[in-house]
Amino acid sequence: MLKKFFKRKEELSWVAPLTGTIKGIAEAPDPVFSEKMMGDGFCIDPILGKVYSPVNGKIISIFPTKHAIGIMSDNGYEILIHFGIDTVNLNGEGFELFVNTGDKVKAGQLLFNVDIDKIKDKIPSLNTAVVITNLRGKSVEISKHGQVKQGDIITLEIN
Repeated sequence: MLKKFFKRKEELSWVAPLTGTIKGIAEAPDPVFSEKMMGDGFCIDPILGKVYSPVNGKIISIFPTKHAIGIMSDNGYEILIHFGIDTVNLNGEGFELFVNTGDKVKAGQLLFNVDIDKIKDKIPSLNTAVVITNLRGKSVEISKHGQVKQGDIITLEIN
């Protein structure tokens, strides 16, 4: 019991990677994310297609279909940004990358652009998951819910 009482919480300040409506990851329409199979974090229903890095770090993976990017933050968290549901089936259509694997990125740097008008009728949802994949059993709480603008500061509490 004392161990739980003295357990340290970590607070991370991230930059909102998209403009839209931010929610806890449990509200993601894709069960892969809502059931936290990939990790914990948040999701955003975007109203604009520009996707920015939430942290300083390094691009560690880019899916060939351009719909998802992995970032290793400077403080050791692996972050997955996954744009939309079933966007893998678009094979990169409507996506334009601005980074490559191995690139160092800064918080607020443009990663990719999505032509929302071109893809919105071809997929079930634009909902974008932003998850930390290497939490090892820890959970994430976000400080902000509702409308968010790219660049707003989001505080994540890691428990």
